[in-house]
Amino acid sequence: MLDKAVTLLNVYRPAGGSFRLTELAARANLSKTTTFRVVGDLVRLGLLEREGEWYRLGGTLFELGSLVPRRHDLRETALPFLQDLFESTRQTVHFGIRDNRDVVYLERIHGHDAVALPSRIGGRLPLTCTAIGKALLAFSGPELADAVLADPLPQLTSYSITDPVRLRTALEQIQISGLAYEEQEAALGVSCIAAPVFSGAVAVAALSVAVPREQFRPAHLAPAVRTAALGLSRTLRPPAARG
Repeated sequence: MLDKAVTLLNVYRPAGGSFRLTELAARANLSKTTTFRVVGDLVRLGLLEREGEWYRLGGTLFELGSLVPRRHDLRETALPFLQDLFESTRQTVHFGIRDNRDVVYLERIHGHDAVALPSRIGGRLPLTCTAIGKALLAFSGPELADAVLADPLPQLTSYSITDPVRLRTALEQIQISGLAYEEQEAALGVSCIAAPVFSGAVAVAALSVAVPREQFRPAHLAPAVRTAALGLSRTLRPPAARG
């Protein structure tokens, strides 16, 4: 039954949303009877919430997810740097980590007039379609990059890079400059600049600033992004390496 419960919860990946019982059964490839029984248990435990005929993820999952040690500690440590970055740019700031071939967003800070973006806290997007993802991919080792480039590349917009040669060139440039760029590859009308965050020699996260395409001035944003990433990296550096 635990396997079936996890299968049903995974239906909500990657975007969440709400589903009717029949939709959950079809997407999880389970019988309606089994789905009804398991969903009833998930609602009782607070892992799902019911509103009429619709079921959505429950608050208990959010509470448990926010307590995952690595993600919780990273987010708490990063938050002052992210807030400073937002104050200096007044644009949407993201902070994310890599999970397999996706970015998982741990934080997003934005104002009232933020541009429409597909990112959300706890959500995920393909590495290759985001500035944060490219920054992480560039510093995750050649094995992962080779594996990603060997498969068809995901496309979120008509601007998403689907040519592996072009993406490899972009990753090489990121390794040299320490900055990653994304121009309308995850959402039309939006561009981003990102930098990796290191703990020692390992890139454990990345942060970015997203702006409307017509306001994108990389040269103006780069110093603030670099400063935030370097400051956070120093904080995460093991004590013995701080000198």
